[in-house]
Amino acid sequence: MCSFRCGVVLPVCSIVLSALVSLSLVVAGDHVEPTLQLPTVMVAVLVRNKEHTLPYFFSYLEELDYPKDRVSLWIRSDHNEDRSVEITKAWLKRTTALYHSVDFKYRNEPQRRASEKTNTHWNEERFTDVIRLKQEALQTARNMWADFIFFLDADVFLTHRETLRHLVGLNLPVVAPMLVSDALYSNFWCGMSPDYYYQRTDDYKKILNYDQVGQWAVPMVHSAVLVHLNVAQTRQLTFEKKNLPAGRYDGPVDDIIIFAMSANYSGLPMYVSNTLLHGYIMVPLEAGETVPGKDVEQLTNVLSYIVIEYGEVKLKEDLRRFVPSVPKDKLSLSNIYMINLNRREERRTKMLKHFDLLGLDVEHFPAVDGKQLDDKKVHDLGIRFLPGYADPFHKRPMTMGEIGCFLSHYYIWERMVRLNQQEVLVLEDDIRFEPFFRRRAYGVLSDARRIGGWDLIYFGRKRLQEEEEKWIDGSEYLVKAGYSYWTLGYVITLEGAKKLLRENPLQKLLPVDEYIPIMFGNHPNESWAGHFHGRTLNAWSAAPLLLYPTHYTGDEGYISDTEDSARIDGTLPAVGSGKGGSSTVVNNDTRDAAPGEPKKGDKEQLPNAPVLLAESGIGQNEHDLEAKNRRNEL
Repeated sequence: MCSFRCGVVLPVCSIVLSALVSLSLVVAGDHVEPTLQLPTVMVAVLVRNKEHTLPYFFSYLEELDYPKDRVSLWIRSDHNEDRSVEITKAWLKRTTALYHSVDFKYRNEPQRRASEKTNTHWNEERFTDVIRLKQEALQTARNMWADFIFFLDADVFLTHRETLRHLVGLNLPVVAPMLVSDALYSNFWCGMSPDYYYQRTDDYKKILNYDQVGQWAVPMVHSAVLVHLNVAQTRQLTFEKKNLPAGRYDGPVDDIIIFAMSANYSGLPMYVSNTLLHGYIMVPLEAGETVPGKDVEQLTNVLSYIVIEYGEVKLKEDLRRFVPSVPKDKLSLSNIYMINLNRREERRTKMLKHFDLLGLDVEHFPAVDGKQLDDKKVHDLGIRFLPGYADPFHKRPMTMGEIGCFLSHYYIWERMVRLNQQEVLVLEDDIRFEPFFRRRAYGVLSDARRIGGWDLIYFGRKRLQEEEEKWIDGSEYLVKAGYSYWTLGYVITLEGAKKLLRENPLQKLLPVDEYIPIMFGNHPNESWAGHFHGRTLNAWSAAPLLLYPTHYTGDEGYISDTEDSARIDGTLPAVGSGKGGSSTVVNNDTRDAAPGEPKKGDKEQLPNAPVLLAESGIGQNEHDLEAKNRRNEL
């Protein structure tokens, strides 16, 4: 038996299609203008134990920009142990009249099949039921003369409103919108082995990472699949093994594999489209994993991605009552501060949504705004600048934004001492949380407290040195921090704050992400470091990191309130200037680097460290995840 691999998309014009649109006539006086209607689509959904995803699933399904009177809904549900049926009924009560037709059936049999060990256990009986229901949906769509059938899993979130319209417009026989997860998992394969399972290929990551964009012929699509029923060869598509050509298939009883092979035997190419960011998908649960545990965490990860991309999560008002509020805490810390400029309300709003999702009790700490600083205000604050300091990239003095950034962190350190706060997490407002943030943060803090002796732990940073960083003895999550930029997020102890304050850094100021590495004795500029004598800060870093920037230099939407601000001029005294002293004269350019120059916010260089969080899904590659033969349906 041969193996199957990704191929180049065929031109749409090479596929002969019929009955794409229906035609109606609009009479304008004596002139008759034809009006084309979009093709009809039947959406087929199987639901089981999806109480946590259904409010979002239905909200995004309803948001699709496709005429609802051209859409029929076919929904089946059984063996539920939650409120899946109640949520479906609630949504349909309001929306049924909007759609061409709705066919919803459910069964109230015992919560679990007698042959199932858990609700994530897949046995032959369960596979057989899913195959029967999908075949029934396919035949129903054919019988109602639908132009398309759209198989859609109940934990898929189609966040792009144009997705269905876009897929229909491609005029392909079988096509799936490429979906993003919180790992390397997606809803397509680029390779299939001779025994019909996932096969790793180089093309998979290229498509998944949008390195190549378009429509791509692949051997497998699932979870969100549009089938063009007016293509004659789709009559041969099936989910049932008995309908395949006799003697050709000797593989497993598996709905998505049988469907893929029926397309292959019929000569029908299947495609995945990544021309849009279509939406998101959940990674399947393994046997023994639970919905209240792992799956809810994964939902949080996906919703966090949606907030980063769109600024909010769509949720219809009548479905909000089915979404429980997440209790908040401080991750066992004394406090969590978010530094945010009052004028950056959009960032603050987005971060608050993240905190709601993650259950973080965070205090907004108003940042010192560099735009409200000038030479006189800086002088009045008693600030003096480090002699000889110039930005390593641009050979310029500090900007007012960098001064404001330093003061913001400095004032938090002062507050810690004043309030006797033992451990504090400091966050900036342009960050994204890595998947399973809470669990991983607790793991880092647990190790750090057990080992002891630390003053500061980076949760997010830009690593600058090439050498491999040494692991902290006894920890799987911590390394000794090397020279690093960025203060995206870090945990600092009361003793660490005291060490940073003890050096009187406002009397020899430089950017905060230069000062901290100097204080833990890992800075390449010995001349700068020589001005600071108590360099005993013990700084570690989470590995892998728990936070990253939302945008990098050059990305659309990238804004830097530190880099893109006025610079100090030569009238401000440096250390040692004054009567009888000399002042350091610097350029007074008012803006940052010229277009095209690099900034300090370039791409993160990841540590050369193993990822040791397999239990949370982090570090599992696409082979590991696909090999699970994910199951999302009943």
